[in-house]
Amino acid sequence: MSDDALRDRLGPADSGRVLDALARGASRRDVLKLLAGAGMALAGASNLITLAEAAVAVRPRQGGRLRVASATSSIADTLDPAKLANQTDYARSRMLYSCLTGFDGHLAPQPALAERFETADARHWRFHLRRGVTFHDGKPLHADDVVFSLMRHKDPATVSKAKIFADQIESVRALSPSEVEVRLHQANADLPVTLATFWFAIVPAGMRDFNRGIGTGPFRLKEFKRGLRSVVVRNPDYWRNGRPYVDEVELSGLGDEGARVNALLSGDLDLVAAIDPRSVRRVEQSRGYRVFRQSSGQYSNLAMRQDIAPGRSADFTAAMKLLFDRRRIVDSVALGNAVVANDQPIHPSNRFWFAGLPQREQDLDKARHHFRRSGIGNAPIPVVASPAATYSVEMTLALQQSARRIGMNLQLQRMPPDGYWSNHWGKSPVGWGNVNPRPNADAVLTQFFKSDASSNDAHWQDPKFDQLLLVARSEIDEARRKALYADMQVMIHEKGGVAIPLFISSLDAHNVRLQGLAAIPVGGLMGYEFAEHVWWEA
Repeated sequence: MSDDALRDRLGPADSGRVLDALARGASRRDVLKLLAGAGMALAGASNLITLAEAAVAVRPRQGGRLRVASATSSIADTLDPAKLANQTDYARSRMLYSCLTGFDGHLAPQPALAERFETADARHWRFHLRRGVTFHDGKPLHADDVVFSLMRHKDPATVSKAKIFADQIESVRALSPSEVEVRLHQANADLPVTLATFWFAIVPAGMRDFNRGIGTGPFRLKEFKRGLRSVVVRNPDYWRNGRPYVDEVELSGLGDEGARVNALLSGDLDLVAAIDPRSVRRVEQSRGYRVFRQSSGQYSNLAMRQDIAPGRSADFTAAMKLLFDRRRIVDSVALGNAVVANDQPIHPSNRFWFAGLPQREQDLDKARHHFRRSGIGNAPIPVVASPAATYSVEMTLALQQSARRIGMNLQLQRMPPDGYWSNHWGKSPVGWGNVNPRPNADAVLTQFFKSDASSNDAHWQDPKFDQLLLVARSEIDEARRKALYADMQVMIHEKGGVAIPLFISSLDAHNVRLQGLAAIPVGGLMGYEFAEHVWWEA
């Protein structure tokens, strides 16, 4: 029974006294006396105590230490929100920093450091800051901090991963110590969604050295060793009352999935990210462990660079897309923990997904036709893959079998997870990337397909696509906006330099005593926000 349900039966004052008494260890007789004093009949009181005990049993508890392993590690790990680039960075950032807005389980924007926000035209936005918020060093949150934090992404010298989004901003100014105006070049109805992403975390004005991780988040930095681990401790002055629940979190990046699972089942870790589907049965058959599943827009994409050979040939790109047996890959590689994708990046759960786009099926005759027209012949074609890009090695092996049947000579080049994103992603002529879920259609299309986006790993450029993206972002009429997004999905499907065979469900594994995990479908580990929400069951 939830606290809310008990409150409906007893009222807020009496239900609070009962729950607090039970949490402190009061006996049933003690609580009966408490309820009798409130005028509750004995028979009804006894039943309510049983329900209250159940409610207390699932109430979050303070205390404890949590050991977590994400699936990536790099000597390029960073504490600068503008430069976050992998799962470990994202999770660490959510522990240390807060944004103006946040996400609920449906990815709708919710108040965070901004207790409310408003607009009349989707171009001029006003954010009212929460009072009494302080940074980890004791400095009070001020509107100037917001101005600095947002505008620094526009400076090319920052080398921000979010510059492509910040370029939408015309100006940010403080109207008062607790009020900020954001003016956009063009209307964007999704600005509060964009500002909830981890890059737009609020840092102190003028911050240049991020090694201390000074933010307003639920934890304070205790230790940070790039490529190895981070340790954070509970922030007693966190602006969200009662959070977080655990006292300390140790976060490590561990690229080897088998090592992550072994460490969990041996008791050396409490929560691990991104387990392989083949490990699910082993985890679930181990007493005291559980798998947390979350369907989302995550995908691995085969990027064929459009600016160099062989991807410069449209026929080669078309042939590669036709080689995928997507349904077989979902069944045999993901073991059902995925849904078939269609060489475009919008997940079927997204309200802007274009259901009318015909599904691309494997067609070896058409693939052979396009490959012959490409003129590549039997020259070796390296395909760079890594366990860092989920299922990419297995999918490349499947592609090799199909490629042989049309005379194509694909060669798997397997790279280790460590350093993959900095050394290979977007640099190889043909290679795999992995895109974590994004909160809306605009975010994924802007960051990975706009011509000048730094994360456009296929180097695909189409001025018409760029123009449609700007128009869709400004369109307030949802039906018209949906039609524009449909046109863009068709363009990526037909002309884009990426093959997207499936959308991947995230699979995290944890000690069964760890409670509080729930779906926030912008990535694994509860959208990387797990640390604020979880607690240890008694």
